[in-house]
Amino acid sequence: MSDVVITHVDQVSAEWLTVVLTARGALTRGSVVHVKADSGGGNWSENARLHLHYSEDAQGDLPVDLFLKLVDTDTGDGEFFGPSEVTYYTRDYVTVPEAPLLRCYDSAYSEEQRRYHLLLDDVSATHVRALDVKPTPAFGLALAEGLAVMHARWWGAERLQEAGESLHSADFIRRFATIAAPGVTPQLTLVADQLPAGSAELLADIFRHHPQQMVARTTDPNGFTIIHGDANALNILVPRVGTQPIYIIDRQPFDWSLTIWLGVYDLAYLMVLWWESDVRHALEEPVLRHYHAHLRTNGITDYSWSQLWDDYRLAVVKCVYVATEWCRGGNVANCAKHQWIWFPKLLQALTACNELRCSELWRQ
Repeated sequence: MSDVVITHVDQVSAEWLTVVLTARGALTRGSVVHVKADSGGGNWSENARLHLHYSEDAQGDLPVDLFLKLVDTDTGDGEFFGPSEVTYYTRDYVTVPEAPLLRCYDSAYSEEQRRYHLLLDDVSATHVRALDVKPTPAFGLALAEGLAVMHARWWGAERLQEAGESLHSADFIRRFATIAAPGVTPQLTLVADQLPAGSAELLADIFRHHPQQMVARTTDPNGFTIIHGDANALNILVPRVGTQPIYIIDRQPFDWSLTIWLGVYDLAYLMVLWWESDVRHALEEPVLRHYHAHLRTNGITDYSWSQLWDDYRLAVVKCVYVATEWCRGGNVANCAKHQWIWFPKLLQALTACNELRCSELWRQ
């Protein structure tokens, strides 16, 4: 990790890239002689695709295209990102060779500046967003394998302690639920007649009982790990040809996010909120069984299929919070502006809750 945070693409020079790539072992001889930057941006970041040219004597991996991400950790509404995305690439999985991560050549995080940067492989020539292709069984199985590799690394209390992490407290979990709950009223005001029958009652039941069910689940650390938390179809890159490798990008949790949680939530998040119900029906169980099998391959042998299935159902309910959080301010007018985003997610999450009988988890 570098000592200095890059805050603007103009700071990137051929000389700087030569030093960085040499230190990373990607350039073993020669130098970068020219760099061209194509700038862009995301929700909370600026970025640039860098095109590199090397001296004639250059040797090494010699990446030609790199992706520079520049992040202001202030989201603009009183919330901040921490160093999670930096540690994602530089600490959490550096000893896991099959982890579905882009190669990181340089990074820096400054709490004082509230900024960080990442210099990553640019795979746009070979990969597209998962959003841009129809989910297939092969993709679902590849994702299950990748997440199993990542989740197994920090699975359970003992391994989490190695990373300086621990399960969230009951108060933290309840705070998470409290942030999402105010979104229910404005959403029902806008779309109650478009939701499945009994949705208002189900939502009330969820926010009354599910937070405590999440708290109760933390009494057994088996199943908990460092999660991505936002493994959506925009944050997963899939090959233009074939099924491997996939890459999971953009881990940027808010300070109220549940970052240590049931690993299977990362699969629930995608399948419930981003897949049409018919796709979920077809792929849900095969993907989960493949995930379970690959947890075992990666050393997690004391986590039963029945426990995974119950944890998945608990995670499905948590997907409701993702939808209602869009309207957490409680303002109907502001909620209406984002209806095109949250309504499909709320509908799909409630549908899954009904189909999987998730409320039975707290009625047993």
